[in-house]
Amino acid sequence: MTSPRRAPLDVPALRRDLLTPSGPLARLDVLHVSASTNTELVDAAGRAPREWPAPAALVAEHQAAGRGRAGREWQTPPRAALTVSVLLRPRLAPARLGWLPLVAGLAVARAVTAAGVDGAALKWPNDVLLPAADDVPGLGPFRKVAGVLAEVVPDARDDATPAVVVGVGLNVDQAAAELPVPTATSLAFAGAVGADRGALLGVLVRELVGVVRRLEVADGDAVAAGLGREYAAASATLGTLVRAELAGGRGTVEGEAVRVAADGGLVVATPAGERTVTAGDVHHLRTTGSQPGHSPR
Repeated sequence: MTSPRRAPLDVPALRRDLLTPSGPLARLDVLHVSASTNTELVDAAGRAPREWPAPAALVAEHQAAGRGRAGREWQTPPRAALTVSVLLRPRLAPARLGWLPLVAGLAVARAVTAAGVDGAALKWPNDVLLPAADDVPGLGPFRKVAGVLAEVVPDARDDATPAVVVGVGLNVDQAAAELPVPTATSLAFAGAVGADRGALLGVLVRELVGVVRRLEVADGDAVAAGLGREYAAASATLGTLVRAELAGGRGTVEGEAVRVAADGGLVVATPAGERTVTAGDVHHLRTTGSQPGHSPR
């Protein structure tokens, strides 16, 4: 018998709530199992773009080989997490697409707050954290509750609006023994036992579509849209000494994370001057000021 805490998603109810004309989505598919919702949605939208109008969402009750940054794989027990990928066709210049994983993190943090868990913070560029009682290397007094992965959909049509798939893996019901690594946490572990994955999905999708529309209205200017300020207020990275391991083995950058650039890159103040990190793994070393709640410079 299925535990109420891990009941299957009520797909008819989700479709009534989330599909147009009254909801934010043009299409919603729910799978029993997927190796990776991002991989499946990127492939499907690339093969048949007209069958996947945006915004569209692909949800998996169980993701067997989820993907994170740098090709890292992860998986969760069936129905213990919210694993969803959202197809967007944002009317943004390519140079502004770097803000998508950042504002997606804001959307996830708001869904976490709506579930009754306080203190969600954002680690640049794609992690959502919750406060912890002790420090761990690379995160400080936090544990990871969710990750975001944004991928551009290859499309050969010259007139196509660029499509981006934003994938989210949010730990919902895992007990401590079910968490993949000691640096992870879940909503249940943080006290939100029995959090409803369907309700989380609804908040997350609405928040994500909303922040992307705000970016579009502001022509991709996150500061003008007010999103730069909101991101800085929730950031666990800004105001912290960090070490950034650059993508492709291009070395490291160490210094204070001082702000987010117009393209979504992380600006780090080093002894040799400011450096902007656009891709890489960031490790928190120690806090230099009060955060989250850092004021943008």
